[in-house]
Amino acid sequence: MALIQKPLVLWVSVLLGVSLASTSSVAAGTLTTQDAAKHVGEVATVCGTVASTNYAVKSKGQPTYLNLDQPYPNHIFTVVVWGSDRPKFGAPEVALKGKRVCVTGPIQLYKAKPEIIATDPRQLSLQ
Repeated sequence: MALIQKPLVLWVSVLLGVSLASTSSVAAGTLTTQDAAKHVGEVATVCGTVASTNYAVKSKGQPTYLNLDQPYPNHIFTVVVWGSDRPKFGAPEVALKGKRVCVTGPIQLYKAKPEIIATDPRQLSLQ
């Protein structure tokens, strides 16, 4: 009986490890876009796929919005680049659309949605 249990335990352990590894799409120490709202006020790294973008050139402050994992208006997390910082980023709404990115900074809420304001391109990285 002991000979049967050890291989079974090993097999279950291997399957569990593979299962956990495949469900973790975010690197250790980072947050998913869904978890970001639980960390408002903290400096953190949030990762997701840029699902929609908008360079609001006619809006006050000319913000660029990068909505991660879900497109606007169903967005769950947004990266904001204000117009005054935009020259440092180029055209992030074009360069990053559809890409998996991570952003680091203080998480805040705007209209009940979590966001990070990026003022420096080093806050953003491709994953």
